Amino acid sequence: MSHPLHIYTDGAARGNPGPGGYGILLIWGDKRKEISAGFRRTTNNRMELMAVIVALQSLTKNDIPITIHTDSRYVVDSVQKKWLDGWIRTGFKGGKKNKDLWTKYHELSRQFNISFVWVKGHAENPFNNRCDELATTAADGHHLHIDKEYEAGINND
Repeated sequence: MSHPLHIYTDGAARGNPGPGGYGILLIWGDKRKEISAGFRRTTNNRMELMAVIVALQSLTKNDIPITIHTDSRYVVDSVQKKWLDGWIRTGFKGGKKNKDLWTKYHELSRQFNISFVWVKGHAENPFNNRCDELATTAADGHHLHIDKEYEAGINND
């Protein structure tokens, strides 16, 4: 039996909105991989969700159990409490935020067996702390990407 994949994610924004970034740590057995990127203008919630999306997009296998550890109640509650299912069913009626990212996550998530675990941020979890460090370092970087949908004013939060 193969190892489960543990994904730790975090997002950060300097100001909300402001420069932001995400940090990801993938752990599979004794293998570890870090991913991060910064954006010139975005929000914390977008970066929290973007981290999960990028982590899933980086995977080459979809037949292993995945546990995503995040300190974002926004992400965990939207999935676990089935809010996302309702938003999709109603076409994000009422101007729900981050439709572009939630749609992308929903499409990706159907390829995997994912469970979420909420972890307390800025606490004793070294993996979450590492993701926070990656996210804030990326947000403070000089070669920031453009969050096109956010800057275009589409479903901003």
